[in-house]
Amino acid sequence: MAKTKILIFSLLGLLFLTDCGSEKKEKTVLQKAIPEEEIKISKPKEEIPLKEEFVILNDKNAIPFFFEYQKENLENNVRISTRFGNIDIKLYDNTPYHRSNFIYLAKRGYFNGTTFHRVVPGFIIQGGNSDRMETSKKRGKIGKYLLPPDTKKGHKHHRGVISMPSSEIENPYKLASPYEFFIVQQDPGAYHLDGSYTVFGEVIKGMNVVDEINRQTIDDRETPLTNVFMEVSILK
Repeated sequence: MAKTKILIFSLLGLLFLTDCGSEKKEKTVLQKAIPEEEIKISKPKEEIPLKEEFVILNDKNAIPFFFEYQKENLENNVRISTRFGNIDIKLYDNTPYHRSNFIYLAKRGYFNGTTFHRVVPGFIIQGGNSDRMETSKKRGKIGKYLLPPDTKKGHKHHRGVISMPSSEIENPYKLASPYEFFIVQQDPGAYHLDGSYTVFGEVIKGMNVVDEINRQTIDDRETPLTNVFMEVSILK
């Protein structure tokens, strides 16, 4: 049965369509693409080199990889550090692929130097991308893959939960963009997202920081006018 599920999840990654329209005005959550011509270079506070010996992930090997990875990497508390303060998050054990994916990316230093690149007032803050070319290089070294939804564990999009956006490419199975995440700022929650996006953790300290980021001035693409950089670390 486990092998069958792995095969199904791998095949789902091949079934998405291309060229979706923008839905940001409808309070949905998609991976936000940044045009190549707008890429700017800026140096983060800290950056952990990506080692070449790591396997490059794809839609065929990502699920088997995280199935094994989550057995040995049991951490579930992380800290997102910003210039406004820290956001401490507890990741749920019963969403193992999304938890272990986030832990894996944090350990590889992927999030360091990325930003909260999308802010929708009174709704969400979305992070894990940036306009730095180094972010694209990091993704290239880690791999191109999507994660299947895990929406039946009883978690709802309450204020303060962390969830994973869909790929920018339209797909009927809501396969998730593994490099990005969003935190619900809306009070009491954004329950219209339930069933479409995977909630995989919650803020346990620092919602005042989430609120402050959500108050930042944005442009017409919902991008903060001043970058909100982050670093992510594992808490013991």
